[in-house]
Amino acid sequence: MEDNYSTITGDTAAGPKAPKDPAERRNGFYVLFETDVEATARAEGKPSQEIYLEGSYLTDKARYIGGVTDEHMLELLRSWSGFRKLVHSIGVAVKVKNKQSEVSFLLQNWGKTNKYVTGSSLRIPCPGDGTEVILRLEDFEWSADDEAPGKFAFEFNHPGELATASIIFYLNDGYAAPELTAEAPVHFGSDEYLEMIAKSLMHSGNNRRLKSAINKAVRGEEVTIAYIGGSITQGAGAKPIHTECYAYQSYLGFKEQFGKDGGENIHFVKAGVGGTPSELGVIRYDRDILREGSVVPDIVIVEFAVNDEGDETKGNCYESLCLKILSADNQPAVILLFSVFVNDWNLQERLSPVGLRYNLPMVSVKDAVSEQFQLTKAEGNIISKRQFFYDIYHPTNDGHRVMADCLTYLFSETSKAEMDSSDISLDQPPVIGNDYTGIRLLDRITPMEAAKIDIGGFTELDTELQMVEMDANPYGTAEFPHNWMHSASSGSAGFKLTITSRILVLIFKDSGSPDFGKANIYVDGDLVITADPHENSWTHCNPVILYQNESSVEHTIEISMAPGDEDKCFTILGFGYC
Repeated sequence: MEDNYSTITGDTAAGPKAPKDPAERRNGFYVLFETDVEATARAEGKPSQEIYLEGSYLTDKARYIGGVTDEHMLELLRSWSGFRKLVHSIGVAVKVKNKQSEVSFLLQNWGKTNKYVTGSSLRIPCPGDGTEVILRLEDFEWSADDEAPGKFAFEFNHPGELATASIIFYLNDGYAAPELTAEAPVHFGSDEYLEMIAKSLMHSGNNRRLKSAINKAVRGEEVTIAYIGGSITQGAGAKPIHTECYAYQSYLGFKEQFGKDGGENIHFVKAGVGGTPSELGVIRYDRDILREGSVVPDIVIVEFAVNDEGDETKGNCYESLCLKILSADNQPAVILLFSVFVNDWNLQERLSPVGLRYNLPMVSVKDAVSEQFQLTKAEGNIISKRQFFYDIYHPTNDGHRVMADCLTYLFSETSKAEMDSSDISLDQPPVIGNDYTGIRLLDRITPMEAAKIDIGGFTELDTELQMVEMDANPYGTAEFPHNWMHSASSGSAGFKLTITSRILVLIFKDSGSPDFGKANIYVDGDLVITADPHENSWTHCNPVILYQNESSVEHTIEISMAPGDEDKCFTILGFGYC
């Protein structure tokens, strides 16, 4: 990055005046380093790339991107008072892909009184040519209500605009951080790289279904490959999200290997929803993958290995989803994909027994990359964590490419193998559970014979919903648009549902907005949960089990605003029932 010199004006005919000597550069560390950013459309404000800092987000960036190991320094980053003790100034450099693009940098603090409202916000334009802008914190007025750094954002004029950005924290006297050293680019396609990719093939499984789909493609028949999972499947970290994500890249790999006439016979369906487990995936499978019967997938990749910590059923929904897919009349292939977080964690030990029970192909990104993460480049490291991870959860473009290559390696190995003589057996007891295999979605447009509903004060339709990039689309599609919302003017009447079912899952909207409040959920008159939309504090879909019984019984569910929140909003996105 370039030093930030003062701008000099004068008579151009006489030549520029001598610039001031640059200030001595302070020691510092990066929290973003030459990272691709993309403008995403927002319900409010300009299209932007948002980078949240709360919890461990900022400290993990300092640790994994900046190389900071001093625990005291990391702890200071958790509060604004500590941040001011540690950080002297912030350097921001942005290089836009399109020279016509305009971009601004935003720093927003969370407030003590009202988290999203009363903290300070600082917004500055960036040159867009990679020139570093240095923000000296002492040059700005900060609110006494500032609690902690909340988020960074890069704001653009149009959705889909791209840039490369770096953010460095320059330190106050008395603090020091290691210098960031440049890393050699990843040598994709090298022998060492291919050896790493080969380690991802955790279990080849019964290949009959996958090989049948490959053979269909080679013959020129129509083949659909589908992906369901969380934010990694949605494409988080990939820029642009719709074409650089692992799902689209592995689909292209399948087309290249087996498609006919340029791959026109190979079709792509993607349904990743950030922050959601298979508990929600099994409910939305019919809608988001099968499109209510209009899509018949031949191959389905299931990716919930880093999302299912929040699955209340601890694998029952995951196995149920796999069985739901496998039981289709056209006998689709199911591939279990195990992604990984920056701390080398995933749930493949919990979930892989499902793959072993039904002899399914399993691909582990963790098995491919985690061991070599511990090595230096001299010791044989192929791709570092800094190169693989966009943040502590999501891959960069390079990381998504690694994931895609792991899948295409499975495709290639399967194509070369002899076809298994018989299909997998589904006629065996589940290893975890199959209680949710027949679950269906109930929302505002579901035919009313499924249930009796009195919407009470939940009369409105919430349109500010979690948006996800489906299939190869660059734009977001609203999740659960057919909902019921209570607003400040809705009154006190509650929502009432009478349904005969064995299982019922409520899906409600999480929100960071102070306009939203808690709701009490009653089953047959008993309070079973107080749903808090601020538990996660961002707009996304939250499933919660209301009951799970051995047999179907009629139940009455009542949902009303919690005392003190009667003038707040609450959105029922839908229900899953069976």
